[in-house]
Amino acid sequence: MPFLRTWIKTFSHAIDGIRELLFAEKHSGILWLSAIVTVGMGFAVKLNKTEWCLVILCIGAVFSAEAMNSALERLTDLASPDYHPLAKKAKDLAAGAVLILVIAAALIGLLIFVPKLW
Repeated sequence: MPFLRTWIKTFSHAIDGIRELLFAEKHSGILWLSAIVTVGMGFAVKLNKTEWCLVILCIGAVFSAEAMNSALERLTDLASPDYHPLAKKAKDLAAGAVLILVIAAALIGLLIFVPKLW
């Protein structure tokens, strides 16, 4: 079954990427801590199903954006090992995209959690 073998190999590469993001990236600790605190608060305030869906989506989106940012940074370093203003702009744009998503996720978190804590 070549299809199954290919699928397993592809899945294995994806798991390697997740492992790299979660355990090797410098910002992963902040992401982990934020996710754990958010999930803990979710249980504490008894989020409903819709609120859980939004929280899980935000957590997943931020982790995914950070993975894409890390991939772009590594590709940029590979393509331009020396400083180049366009390489800096590419990295800054990718980091900015993550920041935009983090701000949006934080606002969603505030909309969900503040009324429950108030």
